[in-house]
Amino acid sequence: MIGPDAVPASAAVRSPKTAELVAGTLRRMVVDGQLKDGDFLPNEAELMAHFAVSRPTLREAVRVLESERLVEVRRGSRTGARVRVPGPEIVARPAGLLLELSGATIADVMVARAGIEPMAARLLAESGTPEAFEELEKMIAEHIPVGWQSDRLAQTTGDFHRRMVELSGNATLAIIAGMLHEITVRHTAFVFKEGRPVSKADYDKLMRSYGRLMKLLRAGDGAAAEAHWRKHLDVARELSLQGLEDVKVRDVMG
Repeated sequence: MIGPDAVPASAAVRSPKTAELVAGTLRRMVVDGQLKDGDFLPNEAELMAHFAVSRPTLREAVRVLESERLVEVRRGSRTGARVRVPGPEIVARPAGLLLELSGATIADVMVARAGIEPMAARLLAESGTPEAFEELEKMIAEHIPVGWQSDRLAQTTGDFHRRMVELSGNATLAIIAGMLHEITVRHTAFVFKEGRPVSKADYDKLMRSYGRLMKLLRAGDGAAAEAHWRKHLDVARELSLQGLEDVKVRDVMG
């Protein structure tokens, strides 16, 4: 039999508060799809009766969900709390902070990106839908060519990279890509501002590479799509890091 003195204080099990239990139930309802993005939570009276809790306890539970960015509460509104299913941006900011605190360089981020996107390209080639390919081709035709000298080129090309991963169907890869998206976009814009504007020749080469990727995706050639995209990212990394190999994440995050 284990005596009380044998259990260290740090190992003591804390019983969850009632508000945490209520928040957990509501959270599970969002995860299971019983509450969808844009839905309003039932009014306070209904929730208090359903969970048999007081108003302060219920409001504490809602604050927990609000801190997790699962609900949006408009103070003074009679509509109550609204479900907001978050995307990768929910972890992008704290992840960026952790990278800054760890002293990570942009080179670290670019290498990680090169480990994610080629696999996504393979998955997309092997299981992508015609609708997915059409969406990406539309981005190439309409979203990216905002002018090769445009200050939005970093953002629009970054959008294409992120969407390609999302359409691969692998949720884990999509979340990681979403985490890295803001950092890589800011780095690309940083490079342009450092006196390395994109030349017309480089822009044309970029667009040809995107076109080549789409042909491989359409052909369902996963191995070739993966190899092509890895080469694309390797070349891009070499060009964008030239002379900036030691730049820290914090230096481009502002």
